Amino acid sequence: MSMTRHDARRLVEIRGYRLKPGTREDFHAAMTSRALPMVRAYGMDVVAHGPVANDDNGYFLVRSFANLAELTAQEDEFYGSAPWREGPREALISRIDTYVDTLLWLSPAAIDDLRAGNAPLMDA
Repeated sequence: MSMTRHDARRLVEIRGYRLKPGTREDFHAAMTSRALPMVRAYGMDVVAHGPVANDDNGYFLVRSFANLAELTAQEDEFYGSAPWREGPREALISRIDTYVDTLLWLSPAAIDDLRAGNAPLMDA
């Protein structure tokens, strides 16, 4: 029984960005209008994204994957693609000071809670 519960869990990547001061609105606009449609088209499940409420230079992106192999394969394919490199990459990368990834195993219910409770604070 515990094997079934573990198999139902998904690997969640929480990427926290520290953006260069004064760039968050432009970053958000590029993320929502250009990058996220591409990320989704590559099959990645975007759970939540948006500005960090208590940090004017903070932004987050949460994605879920079946496992680490899927995460690696999807990210390698996406970030290695010409549409990404020739598209919104520079508009985003130029505004990032640093970022950190955290990986957690979560249940589908927990992922649904994250998805429902973290709508972006700013609209593009």
